[in-house]
Amino acid sequence: MKGNEPLLILAAVVAIFVYGMIAAMLGTILPDLSSRFQLTPKQNGTIAFAQAVGLMVASLAVGPLLDDFGKKVGLILGLSLIAVVLFALPRSAGFRSIVFLLFLLGMGGGIVVTGANALTSDVGEAHRGIALNLVNIFFGLGGLATPFISANLFKRNWVRLCYTVAGLTVVTLAIQAAAHMPPPTGAGRFIFADAGPVLGRPILFILGFLLFLYVGCEVGIWNWLVRHLIAQGIPESRALNVLSLGFALGLLIGRVGASLVLISAPPVYITLAASVAMAVTTFLLLRTSNPTVAAVLVFLAGLSMAPVFPTTLAIVGDAFPRMTGTAIGIVITCGWAGLAVSSHIIGAIAGSDPKRIRKALLVIPASSVLMILLNVGILAMAR
Repeated sequence: MKGNEPLLILAAVVAIFVYGMIAAMLGTILPDLSSRFQLTPKQNGTIAFAQAVGLMVASLAVGPLLDDFGKKVGLILGLSLIAVVLFALPRSAGFRSIVFLLFLLGMGGGIVVTGANALTSDVGEAHRGIALNLVNIFFGLGGLATPFISANLFKRNWVRLCYTVAGLTVVTLAIQAAAHMPPPTGAGRFIFADAGPVLGRPILFILGFLLFLYVGCEVGIWNWLVRHLIAQGIPESRALNVLSLGFALGLLIGRVGASLVLISAPPVYITLAASVAMAVTTFLLLRTSNPTVAAVLVFLAGLSMAPVFPTTLAIVGDAFPRMTGTAIGIVITCGWAGLAVSSHIIGAIAGSDPKRIRKALLVIPASSVLMILLNVGILAMAR
């Protein structure tokens, strides 16, 4: 596999980049969708919930698929779903069709993020934490690209944005098809035989709960920040740039820094420090309506959140060298459950009043505090 590693890393990188673009898609196009179809914040929450359910279903189901049939099958399936949805979304007829399409987009995204991270975990086995952080830099780059392109190149033309990202997804699909990926790591009989030991290890569910809280925080920013900033009187174009040049750029730079720190620091120290910084920055972000201060705090929040997702998956990969896809799928599914719960709570608290989104987003710093406690518990278990 050594000679094939560059193409495998490329395959993982472009897949993560596409996932980054679709992770930022809903938050980017939600103001225009809300205006076009007269959607309330509660309906926005339902749409985000549908995407989260799709992510959960896909991530839970795809782990055994990856272990049985290999990463290529999963990545091709997930990217195909994403392309179909993005070509169909501009033709949606209203709220119900948007909910259905976002559910399918969530399924595609869940398959891709699980498959790409499992592929990276296999290829970068010797330095798993560093490899996962470096590859997930491109998640931040994709998240930066979507709102930036929308605000500055397409002038918030969400239809052109959907078609452009769909085209990039098709190119990525071709790269996955060309890559010669590692063989499956397990078989059906192995999965059933080893299900007990895997599910019986408390570390799997502790890490799952950590990702449950974290994903709710991160995607809460992606999906709701622009609407929150607009409610504070900030123009939509500027709010989109705050999301791209603030939050996404923070994620990108933070993962570069984390990959360097992980050379000498234990992964759980990284996730603990990140959780503390998340609690502080997101709380302060929700206390300001100054666009400049908000931009700085959004960047710092992105910097804080950057290492949590890939570093947690690195811990999972180290703990489960066999059935890695299944273990990663279970933990990521817990993450998407956090997205579903947080989206439902945020939408319910905000109701029909956009100005209440600020109050609803306090879910994020509260979850960050719980993440601190979980990391302290993991550290105590390790000792």
